Amino acid sequence: MFSAVDAAPPGVPAACRGRLVEVDRIEWRVGEAGDPAEAVAAFCDRYEGGHSGLSGSVCGVAVLVSAAAGAVMAGGAAGAPTPVPAVPDVAAVAYAHGPGAAGAVRGRFAVGAWRRSWTAADHAKAVAVVQEAIGRGEVYQACVVGHRQAPWSGDAAGAAAAVAGVDGARWGGVLAGEDWMVASGSPECFLAVDGESVATSPIKGTAPATAAGRDALVASVKERAEHVMIVDLERNDLARVAVPGSVRVPELFGVRRWADLWQAESTVTARLAGGAGVAELLRAMCPPGSVTGTPKLAALDLIGAVEPVGRGPAMGAFGYRCAGRLRLGLTIRTVAFDADAVHVWAGGGITWRSDAAREVAEAEAKAAGVIGALGSLSGGA
Repeated sequence: MFSAVDAAPPGVPAACRGRLVEVDRIEWRVGEAGDPAEAVAAFCDRYEGGHSGLSGSVCGVAVLVSAAAGAVMAGGAAGAPTPVPAVPDVAAVAYAHGPGAAGAVRGRFAVGAWRRSWTAADHAKAVAVVQEAIGRGEVYQACVVGHRQAPWSGDAAGAAAAVAGVDGARWGGVLAGEDWMVASGSPECFLAVDGESVATSPIKGTAPATAAGRDALVASVKERAEHVMIVDLERNDLARVAVPGSVRVPELFGVRRWADLWQAESTVTARLAGGAGVAELLRAMCPPGSVTGTPKLAALDLIGAVEPVGRGPAMGAFGYRCAGRLRLGLTIRTVAFDADAVHVWAGGGITWRSDAAREVAEAEAKAAGVIGALGSLSGGA
């Protein structure tokens, strides 16, 4: 039913875009038997090659890991049921090189009325619940995420490509199944692995993309404190699979633009310890720290208690394994399509200094960038 047209998962080599031909896939959902981290690792190993680029040769493997699957990998709470069960919690798709194909002509796309899984008041109450947990010393920070969905008609693949191409989507991409499609316009690097080198670049801290917004973001005590907490969490997660003493933070609180927002980003690097492969990395790092909280397992318990629906493929990992390199973006600014509806998620990290009204407004601003991309083929959403 769905086709990814000329789009590709994030991390695909530029020369391979438009040449990917699916040869195999696995899908896994929470509640099914098996270890999802081991399943992904084994599938990647099966299709590991030298990447010659020749027609018919193996290119690589697309990897999609939902927030719930990441929680299972970490031994934490998986949260509420997904609102889009057609999308698997884990998908790994192997591709070979085919002949080049011209980009498809994109048709019109229309979105109906949006239905939210919680109101602004419900979102504000969730902020208060997190702050109460902080006051009791259960967590230091937790990310709460809202969901909305709307009926759609027309060219879903064209709309997905528009989401993946939103300004600042350095980790944008598309993956499709028989009755589902996921499109990410993410700016955030979850994992970049080259041999023994590994990096993650958490984003935390958001402001309008104006001069005043940038100044406010840089000066904000709340945003910087929230950001540093997550950097420390990512340092600790990487340390579980790193050579002792090799974890570094070469960049702290850099400011970059996504659509109409400024966002703060840091980079954490390390050298992988011997024996640390794909499965070990996923178990150490999933679900992503910047969209869960710290301590991570306690944050997962809290998130599951306050969010009325699951996060589906959002707030997880999406990318490509190719010639020994692994590139995974974090699925913020991500949409999912099933046969009836298009789904969008947005939220933000909550600290003791958070203001509920501002947190609700921040989530709305993040969702607006994605919804605007969905509307770009129809003149409005």
